[in-house]
Formats: sequence, structure tokens, C-alpha cells
Amino acid sequence: MNVRFTRLTRAAGVLLAAGALLATAACGTADQDGADSPSSDDSIKIGLVTKTDSNPFFVNMREAAKKAAEDNGAELIALAGAFDGDNEGQVAAIENLVSQGVSGILITPSSSAGILAAIEQARDSGVLVIALDTATDPEDAVDATFATDNHAAGVAQGEWVRASLDGDEPRVLMLDGTAGGTVDTFRHEGFLEGIGLSEDSPEILGKENTNGDQTKAQTAMENLLQRAPDANAVYTINEPAAAGGYAAILAAGLEDQIVIGSIDGSCTGVENVKKGIIGATVMQFPGKMAEQGVAAVVAFAQDGTKPSGFTDTGSTLITDSPVDGVESQDTAWGAENCWG
Repeated sequence: MNVRFTRLTRAAGVLLAAGALLATAACGTADQDGADSPSSDDSIKIGLVTKTDSNPFFVNMREAAKKAAEDNGAELIALAGAFDGDNEGQVAAIENLVSQGVSGILITPSSSAGILAAIEQARDSGVLVIALDTATDPEDAVDATFATDNHAAGVAQGEWVRASLDGDEPRVLMLDGTAGGTVDTFRHEGFLEGIGLSEDSPEILGKENTNGDQTKAQTAMENLLQRAPDANAVYTINEPAAAGGYAAILAAGLEDQIVIGSIDGSCTGVENVKKGIIGATVMQFPGKMAEQGVAAVVAFAQDGTKPSGFTDTGSTLITDSPVDGVESQDTAWGAENCWG
């Protein structure tokens, strides 16, 4: 997919695409209280680089960032990769934003390690860089991270799935995301901790990477069920993967045998919990990530204050089948607080 002949051609193509996706909020002049600002313009410019521009999670993040920027008299410049995993597109976007004189860049890294050189160059140029949703590897490659505690979210999914088996030994299939991503790793490891298994436990009957894509997840689940038709539990990296996995389970007539857990908290995902397609999902809050990130860049532009470390923006398990020992909210609450 996306075959390109030279790195120069690839970068140029992404820059053209990024230009077409450019989204800006209303401009305004921020009150800087006489303090020096890293921005050379009267208006504070804030860059946002998401993994894609179409995933509802990132759409919600972009809309929240735009509103927060408007409320602070700042200008948002939003760019995105062409697809989840488009590291080169995100590198080009960072370079684009630095050239436009942004004070800070908020980024959801497609590659937790592959983006590091571009981030370093931006920071060397005096730009504040904050990771949203997905941590870099190492985490201190950025000034700060505002994200879900994805390990804790995975633990909650695993604990709920284990308790929902009513004492039966788990026979688990895992629909993972993208190999090497910090979000994918944290959720995977957290789920194993929550369900009480290790990576090499015999109860894990199979694993497949899906890139969080519904179609790929359906194919992966079809393949897994051929090898393990007696599975009774499924871990999913996100709700599109859960929907794809359920389609394969339904086609195999195993919907009453298999419990599905997930993570995201989209309105579609909450509705799928209500319908019984997903047993439980862990809701994230992308709007909070964006709002807190914008506020941090504005503070930096106004007086040089820098955030640091990891800030957990929270998560909540959503299910209509609560279990003892695992805190949760029902789908009515989920519908009031979901995104997308």
C-alpha cells in the first residue's frame, strides 16, 4: 500500500496532502502581560498532528483543540498522517509547523520511536512539544505527555473479562494494534495483568495485529477461530477491532460463547456495548487531552512555563454487565460522555 519510489517524493506528497488538510481556528491576540513569547506573531500559533484526520477519536481531539485555541485567542493549525502508522507524514507535518512559527506542537505519534528526530529538531528550535494519547519512546523525548493511562485501561478490560467468565478458565484470543506502539504495548500488557495471565500462558490461544482496523480485525478473527474455535474471551486494542472481531464471531455462530472487551469510548462503541456486541469498553477522553495540551502551549507562549512528565486524562469502564471489584458506569452514562 502507498508505494513510493524515493524518500523525497514521499515527503513532498505528504506535504501537499498536509497542506490540503490544513485547519485553522479563528485568530486573536493573546494578553501576554509584557512577557517574551517564543512566537514571533501577535497570535499564538499551536500545531496539532494526529495519526489520521478521519478517525472519530482524532476528529474529537481536533475539534476540542480548535475550540480551546479560539477561547484563548490562539490559532490552531491541524495536520495529520495519511493513515495510522504514517510516520513519514507526521515528520513532514512537524517540519511544516516549525516553518510556520508555532509556539508548540501537540502530537499523537504514529511511531513512538520513529518520530524522535523530528521532535528533537522542533524542540531545538524552541518549540514546545507535547504528546497526546500516545507516549513517545522514550517518554522524555517530548516536554510532556497528556494521555490515558493505557496500562490501567488494559487492566480494567482484563479484570472485567476475567470476572465475566463466571469462574471458567479463560481461553483468550488477542486482536492487537500495531507492533511497537506504546499504546498497543501498554494496553496489551495491562490486559494480561488484569486477566491474570502472562505472555506465554497456554490460555492465550492466538494473537494477531490489526492496526486497529475493523476489516483487518474481522479477517484476523476468522483466522484465529479456525485454529481456536473453543475460545471464550477476546481482547481488542480498540472498538473498530472489536466490531470486526464480533462480525467474524457472529458468522461462526459463537456470539454466545465469547466475551469481548475493548478500549475507546466512542459513541458507536458505547452503542455496541448497549447492543451486546462488546461486553465492556474503557472510555477515554480525547477532548481533555486536547484542552490541556492547548492550555499548556498558551502558558508557554505567554510566560515560558513548561509542563513536564505524564498527565493521566482519565478512563472509565462502560458496561451494562457490571462485576464485583471493577468500578464501572452503564451505557446511559457512557452515551452522555462519549465522543465521535
